Amino acid sequence: MREIVSGIIEQERYTCAIGALQSVVAIPKAVPILHSGPGCGNMIQGFFERAKGYAGGSTSPCTNFSEKDVVFGGIDTLRQIIANTYKVLDTDLQVIMTGCTAGIVGDDIESLAQEFQDEGKPIVAVETAGFKCNNYEAHSLVVNAIVDQYVSLYEDENPTRSEKNTVNLFSSLPYQDPFWKGNLGEYKRLLEGLGLKVHVLFGHKSGGVKEWRKIPRANFNVLVSPWYGVPIVEHLKSKYHQPYTQFWHTPIGANETESFLRNVLAFAIEQGAEIDESAAEGFIGGESKAYYEEIENLATFLLEFRYGLPSHFHVIHDAGYVVGLSKFLLHEVGIVPKEQFVVDNTPEKCKARITEDLANTSAKKTIPLTFEPDAGKVQDTIRKLSHSGRGLIIGSGWDKELAREKNYDFLSASVPTPYRLVLTTNYAGFSGGLRVIEDIYDAVLGTYR
Repeated sequence: MREIVSGIIEQERYTCAIGALQSVVAIPKAVPILHSGPGCGNMIQGFFERAKGYAGGSTSPCTNFSEKDVVFGGIDTLRQIIANTYKVLDTDLQVIMTGCTAGIVGDDIESLAQEFQDEGKPIVAVETAGFKCNNYEAHSLVVNAIVDQYVSLYEDENPTRSEKNTVNLFSSLPYQDPFWKGNLGEYKRLLEGLGLKVHVLFGHKSGGVKEWRKIPRANFNVLVSPWYGVPIVEHLKSKYHQPYTQFWHTPIGANETESFLRNVLAFAIEQGAEIDESAAEGFIGGESKAYYEEIENLATFLLEFRYGLPSHFHVIHDAGYVVGLSKFLLHEVGIVPKEQFVVDNTPEKCKARITEDLANTSAKKTIPLTFEPDAGKVQDTIRKLSHSGRGLIIGSGWDKELAREKNYDFLSASVPTPYRLVLTTNYAGFSGGLRVIEDIYDAVLGTYR
């Protein structure tokens, strides 16, 4: 785990490690068991708002770690909570997650989990004390714990790399990305269009824990992320000898989605997948054609409103969306990226590659990029900027007032997002690009009276 720098930041756009309980909630009929104080679950519920799933938010079982537990340990309370949860909830998997107090006390949650495993109960344990890391990194901790403590129990019936056309997909972090459900569904549809079978693992498009058991069968893994999730695919490469291909940002619109699909197609063929390359290219071409037909329909609208539309934009988001939106809006919408801000607390070792990815957006224009987890500082920076033309800010609910101050248009696209309801909307893929255009210009047209 990387070194944690202490200090206070304003308008945090992520949570502490126990926020990865949302990764558990995103697995159908999986339940997080919080070995923590009651405030931990409430904090996560408040941050992610409409994100309860099967048993998340205020319904997550919790030991309500107290002063007594700090002195004597809380393992007996945890044992009782787990036993009662099996009685009350019809669960396919339970995941014990620790808060800071339990992490400091050092309760042996893995041994306790083993007690229930010995009884045939599907349960795993993972240390997620908030001082260890943030929820971007803890997502990988949770996934790897499930792989090691649950998936590994079913390896005999799921031979390693036995299905040449099957892949495991890792991309959007559940609930941290407001569009995770829609994105996973779109990735699944697109990759199936190439001739692949896809384990998405999270959300209603997955097969739940039965799909998790089949992880070893996959021929290779697909990672759509600039840095978060890398420990997962590296672990699977070591454990099951599954290679992986990585696409470094969220593919939005035709250019990047075509690039993403062709990268996966080439890698699949390289790994021995039995794919009709001609049919796969036909699928990509058909999707692209349908996309550009809709873009052509915009011509009259863009001509009529060309002087009243945003000419430049700032994105305040995680690295995958900052790069993905910058490439898409510049090349396919014609809005110029100005200063861009990554607020996901990117590890130092990953910054150079992300900077390079953004720099490759245009050979003619330099796009300033700042890595700053303190979104309060980001807002102060934007307040001092001055650009001609109509501006656009793409960020979280925190940024709505900033956009009003600057007289900019605003699009809520990251957490926390109290001003928008997202169910199964996707921003990834061909259809995702069209949805981004709809959302931006809906916001713009909404300013006309």
